[in-house]
Amino acid sequence: MLIVRLALRDLFFQKVHLICNIAVLAGVLVPLLVLFGVKNGVYNALIGELLSNPRSVQIDTSGNATFSTADAETVRGWPEAGFVTLKTRSQFDFVNVRLEGGRQKRDAILIPSGAGDPNLPEGLALDAGAAVISAQLADQLEISVGDRIDVITQAEDRPRQLRIQLDVVAVLPAERASGRAVLAQIDILDLVEAFYDAYALPEYGITQGKPLSDRAAVFEGMRVYAVGLQELAPLQNRIESEFGIRTEARTAEVQGVLNLGRNLNLALMLTASVASLGLAAALVFGFWGEVQRKRQVLASLALMGLGGQRLWLFPMVQALVSSALALVVSFALLGLAALVAEQMFDTGLAAGGLVQITTGQVMAIVVAVSVFVIASSLFAARAVLRIDPATVLREGAT
Repeated sequence: MLIVRLALRDLFFQKVHLICNIAVLAGVLVPLLVLFGVKNGVYNALIGELLSNPRSVQIDTSGNATFSTADAETVRGWPEAGFVTLKTRSQFDFVNVRLEGGRQKRDAILIPSGAGDPNLPEGLALDAGAAVISAQLADQLEISVGDRIDVITQAEDRPRQLRIQLDVVAVLPAERASGRAVLAQIDILDLVEAFYDAYALPEYGITQGKPLSDRAAVFEGMRVYAVGLQELAPLQNRIESEFGIRTEARTAEVQGVLNLGRNLNLALMLTASVASLGLAAALVFGFWGEVQRKRQVLASLALMGLGGQRLWLFPMVQALVSSALALVVSFALLGLAALVAEQMFDTGLAAGGLVQITTGQVMAIVVAVSVFVIASSLFAARAVLRIDPATVLREGAT
């Protein structure tokens, strides 16, 4: 289109005006982009740290309470709940562990687990005869994946020890399981508790005691993992309300990080709003002033039939091209600022660096800035439409 070519020629001919427009836009965009990128980098690092630690979404019941398998199924049915497991009495969680056929033993704690436990490697199916052990226990007993271990416990009033053999299917890193620990299905822990409660376990060579069929399966507690950070507080409240108990979770810490993200977004939005008002004023008067300066040229174009009613595109094309160039300059300066920030500050943040902006956010910023600049140029476009060529040329002649 002829009017577009003329607008571009005029824009690049008037280089000072173009440079001023780019400088005005970049002067506002670059600080906002740096603030936005730093906010993303810091917040993503905090969120990433919480998400990498399953304890962040863990809820444990506390106090004197009893739970059944039906209670666990009820909680599993809630949309906020992820992995759910029951817990036996804590005084029966301590056992001795040794490598099958070995002589060296270590005391360890039994932890209820199962398929879907966020502490386990993703996709690991923890069968009834399987166990996952902590790194410290594996190192001290020289246990590797594929080995078989003996889990041994004894009670003063029982004539024989209880020995349960389990296959090691994984070794957890220290950040997932501290100390000496064995993770197994709740049935294993329930079996240990039945042993302490003086029930007969013929499959394990313990024939003396009460019939196991007379035993009612009741559990001391429950451990629940929320499906996400946002669901932690609602899930904790729901559990406490449903069962009338107290629970323990890192809700305050998680909520503090989530609130920080919201507050940072509000602060950034307020800063961007104030900056946008100043930028809008500068752009509106800049584009409008440029139209007033070129009134005679635009009037001559109208009389020559070059553009006609399409002359309003003249300032809008120039504004759009100026914004595109300003965006290129702004993102280049943002990249430079990010490199400088990484060199100056030893942040220790996760991969991604201190300044982080995703591709989707870049596209959204480009669209938002383009729409903003076009809207600012509408005043100039309206001024073009109101130009009367005869009057303008007559004024110029006098």
